[in-house]
Amino acid sequence: QVQLMESGGGLVQPGGSLRLSCAASGTTFNINVMGWYRQVPGKERELVAAITSGGSTNHADSVKDRFTISRDNAKNTVYLQMNSLKPEDTAVYYCHAFVAFTNSNYWGQGTQVTVSS
Repeated sequence: QVQLMESGGGLVQPGGSLRLSCAASGTTFNINVMGWYRQVPGKERELVAAITSGGSTNHADSVKDRFTISRDNAKNTVYLQMNSLKPEDTAVYYCHAFVAFTNSNYWGQGTQVTVSS
């Protein structure tokens, strides 16, 4: 019912900024939570930030002083503003949506973020 498409990844130097976008399409009106996860090879996927349909946000401790999740309901798009990027932020970032009504999880294809000098 929901399709997610990420964009905005790329190569950035330490201390730089990057903004990821996730556009949702399909049956988007019943999405309860959207979030960003990241994963590096050999490690489990971890939650970076999430935002509810009501606008409440939560950020992982490792990024809460530097990253900000936001949402544009008119565009059905969620953003992740990443500032003061560190090499340890390097990962594939995945957009995620949860629909409680059907207990369904949806994932984007992922976008690579590389922080390197």
